[in-house]
Amino acid sequence: MTTETDPIRLSINTIRMLAVDAVEKANAGHPGMPMGAADYACLLWLKYLRYNPSHPNWPNRDRFVLSAGHGSMLLYALLHLSGYDLPLDEIKNFRQWGSRTPGHPEYGRTPGVEATTGPLGQGFADGVGMAIAAKMMAQRFNRPDFAPVDHHVYAIVSDGDLMEGISSEAASLAGHLKLGNLIYIYDDNQISIDGETKITFTEDVAKRFEGYGWHTERIDGHNHAQIQKAIENARAETARPSLVLARTHIAHGAPSKQDSSESHGAPLGAAEVKATKEALGWPLEPKFLVPDSVRKLFADRAATLEKEFRAWSDGLARWRKNHSDLSTLWDQHWERSVPKDLFTNLCSNPPKMPNATRSISGELQQRVAQAVPSLIGGSADLETSTKTRILGAPSIQPENFAGRNIAFGVREHAMGGILNGCALYGSFIPLGSTFLIFSDYMRPAIRVAALSRLQVIFVFTHDSVFLGEDGPTHQPIEHLASLRLIPNLTLVRPADPLECAAAWQIALSRKNGPTAICLTRQKVPAIERDASVSTQDILKGGYVATEAKKGSPDAVLLATGSELHLALAARKELLTQGIDVRVVSMPCVELFAQQSDGYREKVLPKDIPAAVVEASRGDLWYKWIGVRGLVIGIDHFGESAPDHVLAEKFGFTTSNVTKQVSEWLRNRSA
Repeated sequence: MTTETDPIRLSINTIRMLAVDAVEKANAGHPGMPMGAADYACLLWLKYLRYNPSHPNWPNRDRFVLSAGHGSMLLYALLHLSGYDLPLDEIKNFRQWGSRTPGHPEYGRTPGVEATTGPLGQGFADGVGMAIAAKMMAQRFNRPDFAPVDHHVYAIVSDGDLMEGISSEAASLAGHLKLGNLIYIYDDNQISIDGETKITFTEDVAKRFEGYGWHTERIDGHNHAQIQKAIENARAETARPSLVLARTHIAHGAPSKQDSSESHGAPLGAAEVKATKEALGWPLEPKFLVPDSVRKLFADRAATLEKEFRAWSDGLARWRKNHSDLSTLWDQHWERSVPKDLFTNLCSNPPKMPNATRSISGELQQRVAQAVPSLIGGSADLETSTKTRILGAPSIQPENFAGRNIAFGVREHAMGGILNGCALYGSFIPLGSTFLIFSDYMRPAIRVAALSRLQVIFVFTHDSVFLGEDGPTHQPIEHLASLRLIPNLTLVRPADPLECAAAWQIALSRKNGPTAICLTRQKVPAIERDASVSTQDILKGGYVATEAKKGSPDAVLLATGSELHLALAARKELLTQGIDVRVVSMPCVELFAQQSDGYREKVLPKDIPAAVVEASRGDLWYKWIGVRGLVIGIDHFGESAPDHVLAEKFGFTTSNVTKQVSEWLRNRSA
């Protein structure tokens, strides 16, 4: 048995050795960070963190985010010891196919994992979003007789997290909002993959965060008295977020690889494992040892926390009786409930046309906000342009979190991560908006949202070259195609009020993934559909907007968004040439792909030539129209000019579409 007798230190060494054994068995992973962070992480979980393994989604639990996701074995060891549904066999299967212990933590795969982390900086921003959500919930529901929300958000962040720009953006906003419920521990081990951080990262991190408005404190990350005092000081600081800068030694306890980059992303190796265990007084066998006294220590902590959970549950029950209106609202938030008749409501009394789809969507959003109290919104300093402000509600500020709008400032990347954190918190449907071109800044966060299956709504306006005079720096060309490539992201590009209503219905009903709604800056005309088209057809992602005059069309002309009216106008011109086409609107390719083979074949028959009109790169459309299909799009950067001039120069006119389609059909039959 181990020679260590102090139960706390024994627990810390257990965490270290579980990480070492798991990485060694997998022959892959990052043992150094868990070994170095084990002291403060173990003390945090045993003395301060509020959780309940039997009720992992307890609304008032403390959130713990391992932003330094490469150190995932630290989190897995803590979850296993704390009693979460993560058996020792899962630790032994670290990084293996089908295990609940993947290389980086994944939300939804492992009980107790609060966020998918690994892309550095994302977890940092997630935690800020969680803290904002907690503040908003506390403002809404806490009352003198009971406070349903009074917890903290903790995270462990690394050098890499703090080097990534998203963390600077998120930290700046967190400081502005004075998020006193946010406590981060910076694992300052001064080692990165390529060596000591002094080759790239020599700034004074404490001064930087003090400049952001954070409370900071430097400690020895292996000194237990300093660790506990720093956490207590951070918990006592209610007017500022806190950063505890813990100076640690990567691979702490490894005789040859401590303070070495060799331990950052590779197993220690058999000889070093043996030497480490001997140095720590740890038995060489069995591997994956968890001493009984360690299990008892964590079980005792879980029993104490169970009492806190039951006291909270009893308090909530009394609070519900005393505040029935708030009780109903509380459930609406956590269920993210949407009225069954909302889509019908959105389709009735549509906004006037012609109009920009950003304005149409903005009007509809106000109806959504009235019906869905869990909807909150924000923009990257573009609220007046994206039309996404929830009217009648203020923007949250340090002195008041009762609002429903978040002013993110010019911080697109952090906005994406913070939206993810708000969604991960569980009680909000968050919305964030900017110009489509700036989705480039947000792509990592959008991808994580899709991977994590989060209900986040991204509203992107100015969705094509037709935003006009701002020129090619602001005119998206490849962005629709690029976003469509992200698995589990649904993109909707509506053409008019009915399709905008469908976009909102799709986004609000998608509980297991994000939605991007792409909208125009320029006004578009009203759409004339066949009378047979139902609103339910639109929810299928693609539908026949106007059928050919004869039974079988000569071709199918497919379009999205602001080009739908162009396709309809070209259809009329083609008829004068004896060419009878069907016009298909496809606001959402992803939903159309989910329809039955029969439905898709009915809308886009394989034996009928098909052409696409969309002011974007069109490469992905060949999947639907075949290699002999025609794409009328744009595969080059734009120009600075009014939208009508750009339409003429780039061929998005009725006459040009008509000409291209007729010539294409003629060449096909030649």
